[in-house]
Amino acid sequence: MNDSLLTLLKQVDTPTVCNAIEVAQGQRGFNQFTRGTMLASHPEAGAMVGYARTAKIAALAPPEEPADEIRARRMAYYRHMADAPSPSVVVVEDVDFPNCIGAYWGEINTMVHKGFGMSGALTNGVMRDLGDVPDGFPVVAGSVGPSHGFVHVTEVATPVTIFGMQVADGDLIHADRHGAVVIPADVIDSLEAAIHKLLETEKLVLEPARQEGFDFAAFEAAWAAFEKART
Repeated sequence: MNDSLLTLLKQVDTPTVCNAIEVAQGQRGFNQFTRGTMLASHPEAGAMVGYARTAKIAALAPPEEPADEIRARRMAYYRHMADAPSPSVVVVEDVDFPNCIGAYWGEINTMVHKGFGMSGALTNGVMRDLGDVPDGFPVVAGSVGPSHGFVHVTEVATPVTIFGMQVADGDLIHADRHGAVVIPADVIDSLEAAIHKLLETEKLVLEPARQEGFDFAAFEAAWAAFEKART
């Protein structure tokens, strides 16, 4: 991903990226996106963009492994995050879903990951400390709650599933208050042009619709131009 594409991806929302992937692929049917309603720590923040660093956690019950194994895995997790390429997004699956109770994402953990230089966090689990989550590190989560429960890391750098979207360590992620998408590797080189094409064709309908006197005849003409531009 070049700097120009990264800058553009930070400027557009996730629905735009989802549509632009279909433009790049030349067909509908792209399905590497989250399902259902997710919650954003900073709804008005721009998108988080980066290569996924994945992990799994659990919190409903205390871990059964020895404490030194739990600690070693925790440190392996933080080392994996600290060594992430730039840009990066941490993607954590709570295996207790849909009964998640342990908030992994609060003031301390968000600040630590922001300090590592990561762009944000995506999880099907719980976040808390909403007034203290730092600016510049958005969290898109499955729920909000007060407790951390028995939260502990169970896996590092393995494939995860977030609201129906499968993510492998290293996948390119785009996420905001709408949810998230995995950008397929085979469209990265053509995605910038696809986004620009999408935005320009949308203007063919949006600009007439904003004018006074917009009626069905104006819509019909605008839509015909829109369809022609898309082919």
